[in-house]
Amino acid sequence: EPPGNPGRITVIEQVHADLKASALAHLPSGKFCANAAWLVCAVIAFNLTRAAASLSGGRLAKATTSTVRRTLICIPARIASSARRITMHLPARWPWETEWNLLFDNTIHRRPPTWP
Repeated sequence: EPPGNPGRITVIEQVHADLKASALAHLPSGKFCANAAWLVCAVIAFNLTRAAASLSGGRLAKATTSTVRRTLICIPARIASSARRITMHLPARWPWETEWNLLFDNTIHRRPPTWP
């Protein structure tokens, strides 16, 4: 580990492992341009997922992208519309409701982010 950057190598290795376990598992395709486009999309998705995890509070701040996808993105909710308003009904006693509501408040309601 370089003397001036303690811990940075560990972080980048975790990022590489996370990317390889998700979108980069589809590489190589045999075509340079396809690989380059896939890499760009994978990194954008990774960064957006990390931002969502950070804005959802402390429990998911260091979670892998697959955990964030499983807990915040792929949720079993029911969408209903009434009086030109869209309502999302989350499951009763869903364990990630607090984190999802915090993410919603920090992004959609456009309030300054709150940190628990």
